[in-house]
Amino acid sequence: MAFSDEELERYARHIVLHEIGGPGQQRLKAARVLVIGAGGLGSPAILYLAAAGVGTIGVVDDDAVSLSNLQRQVLHGTGDVGVPKVQSADSAVARINPNVTLEPHAERLDETNALALIGAYDLVLDGSDNFDTRYLVNRAAARMQKPLVFAAIGRWEGQISVFRAWAGGPCYACVFPESPAPGLVPACAEAGVLGAMAGVIGAMQAVEAVKLITGAGAPLDGKLMLYDALQAETRIIRVKKRAGCPVCGGEAAE
Repeated sequence: MAFSDEELERYARHIVLHEIGGPGQQRLKAARVLVIGAGGLGSPAILYLAAAGVGTIGVVDDDAVSLSNLQRQVLHGTGDVGVPKVQSADSAVARINPNVTLEPHAERLDETNALALIGAYDLVLDGSDNFDTRYLVNRAAARMQKPLVFAAIGRWEGQISVFRAWAGGPCYACVFPESPAPGLVPACAEAGVLGAMAGVIGAMQAVEAVKLITGAGAPLDGKLMLYDALQAETRIIRVKKRAGCPVCGGEAAE
């Protein structure tokens, strides 16, 4: 998979990185990454995946752009209000990098399509905003043995981790065995969220994806990173498999 002269110039700052180089950039070009949600987290993640040269980016979202999205969802602009988010994402990716293919999935992820969608990609980034979808993505990713880059944000705080239960680490359900009680974790529309927080954590999801694809560095397997923007503090918590986990059983998948 040779690079054109334009691609060599475009990716020059990656190629000179020892940890990526030409072979890593080739792996990025060949990669297929699925992003769940083209919202606050998905927006920066999609932008940076496209700029990095990830060859195929799938985007799952059944929503349209609204004016209240624009404070944090930098994938979209004022002129996109009312446009399906996957359509706006396609336009943005084409503008940033015409070498990248965006596969739009204008549908909601559910039990009927999760395995097929996630199974068609190399890894998945979860940018969803509700616990039901997070648990569903985790079950499908664990079953299909696809690396899952999880993240969540609220108010001034964010969290991110990588889950590969079949490789010996925990899954999302090991770390978060139960959904919080209704009302305990209010939605962004009710509690608010710093727009730039979405950019910070969504970009970190893209970083983890690039590392997973290229083999660079140490991904956040077995670690949950917590970022408190208001206090300018970052913590990393070690997380382990949970015995009897209903998703991964506390055992590496066979």
